[in-house]
Amino acid sequence: MNNLIELHRSGFVATISFNREDRLNALNLAAWRELATAFETVSADMDLRCVVLRGMGCKAFAAGADISEFATLRSDPVRAENYDATLRRGLAAVADCPHPVVAQIYGPCVGAGLELAAQCDLRLAARSARFGVPVGKISVVMTLPELAGLQRLVGPARMSEILLEGRVFPADEALSMGLVHRVVEDEALEGEVQATLRRITANAPLVNRRHKAFIRRVGEGGAFSAADLAAAHDCLQTRDFAEGMAAFSEKRPPRFIGA
Repeated sequence: MNNLIELHRSGFVATISFNREDRLNALNLAAWRELATAFETVSADMDLRCVVLRGMGCKAFAAGADISEFATLRSDPVRAENYDATLRRGLAAVADCPHPVVAQIYGPCVGAGLELAAQCDLRLAARSARFGVPVGKISVVMTLPELAGLQRLVGPARMSEILLEGRVFPADEALSMGLVHRVVEDEALEGEVQATLRRITANAPLVNRRHKAFIRRVGEGGAFSAADLAAAHDCLQTRDFAEGMAAFSEKRPPRFIGA
């Protein structure tokens, strides 16, 4: 990687950071490629239990895609489709990560930045955070795959408001829409994220991964197959299940190993 995206691991947690502070962490095409690679890397690491997605510094999560590239890289339908395919790979890599993904949001989280946050499982925002998709102001259409992740969170009525008005709105309004889970003061966000990570990583990692997959499966709709139903029982044959039962009986914290 050439440092547009940084990947750092500490214990059970990986942190993936957009590293373009001078551009409010706006993603250029190379950053989209690196983001996909970073998430594909952590997705293959079954020793991890959680991933944090954030912007470097405390000024911005991500101020969207780097619009300065659009005049060349999205100047006609063929180029635009090539660009969008790279963007979709990045979005899918976040969405498909088997580990819980927590978005840590300061400052602008707009356009493609908001699309990426929507792929995360939990979104924790600082009071300074701002949200929106003002692409109508630059005559760019949000593609269907990009729109889908956001609309799953807020529904078509709110999606219409976000896209047709193009407003950038504050964190408390995002909370009322269901775009974020919690809003805290800027100086408290790091502590809130760390507390959230401790709660997540204290759970059996195989169970967390299964629950994440189940939440997605329920969202897809349709009848549940026999395999869907049987998947809930896989963890009963693990050492972590035995450890969980023993820890409960012995009134002590469990020591899960992910197996």
